[in-house]
Amino acid sequence: MNLTCPECKNQVDLSRFPNLAVGHTIECNHCGIMLAVTAIDGDTVSAEIVDEGK
Repeated sequence: MNLTCPECKNQVDLSRFPNLAVGHTIECNHCGIMLAVTAIDGDTVSAEIVDEGK
């Protein structure tokens, strides 16, 4: 699955989340911002910022 961080525009490593589902909160491994998964469409994951992080 692929997710581009809306803050830093890097690819987020989703391998740590084997059971990823809509509503899960994950941390961008590049910028540390917290993201809430809003949609999963095939291999593409969409998320929105929920916390500005580090």
